[in-house]
Amino acid sequence: MAAQSPWDVSVEDLKKLRDDGANFVLLDVREPREYEICHLDGQLIPLASLPSRIGELDPNVHIIVHCRSGGRSANAVKLLRGAGFANAWNLNGGILAWIDRIDPSLTRY
Repeated sequence: MAAQSPWDVSVEDLKKLRDDGANFVLLDVREPREYEICHLDGQLIPLASLPSRIGELDPNVHIIVHCRSGGRSANAVKLLRGAGFANAWNLNGGILAWIDRIDPSLTRY
C-alpha cells in the first residue's frame, strides 16, 4: 500500500462520496489493459499521457485519482497539484484496497 500523504482519501471515503452522489471526477491513471481487467466508473488517462491530456480536466472540480495500489496515482496527484489542481486527491491503496474493503467481486490482479 502507498504511504499516506495529506492528499490521500480512503476507499471508505470514496464509497461515501459515491453513495451520496457527490460531484467529483474519478480518474484512473492505469494502462488500458489494466482497465479492461477491472475498473471503477470514471475517466481513464494513463499516467504517461496525463501531462499532454491535463487540459481534459477541470481544475475547479474535485478529482480523486486511482491506480492499482496508489503509487502512480500519488505521482499523478503531485503533477496535478503542481499544475494548479488544488482539489486533486489520491485514493490510498488504489483499486486493490477497493477490492479488499469495498467490492471483492472485482477481479484482483
